[in-house]
Amino acid sequence: MKPRAIYRVLFQNQGNLYELYARKVGQGFLFAFVEVEDIIFGSRGGLLVDPSEEKLKSEFAGVKRTYIPLSAVVRIDEVEKEGVNKIVALASPAGNVTPFPIPTGPPESKPGRR
Repeated sequence: MKPRAIYRVLFQNQGNLYELYARKVGQGFLFAFVEVEDIIFGSRGGLLVDPSEEKLKSEFAGVKRTYIPLSAVVRIDEVEKEGVNKIVALASPAGNVTPFPIPTGPPESKPGRR
């Protein structure tokens, strides 16, 4: 029996880089969004707890499916086994300035304009 695929999804959100592991990733029905479903969180049988993963676990508690803007996705990989979900702060050269989202659709053409 073939094991179920596991995907590592890296995306930016509010100056941080999120790394999530999930069993289902696809385009979904919302234009310009990546649908991430069945997020995998490691079993916590030991005493060692990763605060970054615990923050993600509480942020996505009760979430069946999440939609990430395509422009925020950095990379999606199919991996052999799950890793640790985490949030990493990105270096911000401009301080607290958030970049304006870039439209992902084709530009509209108007008659008489090039």
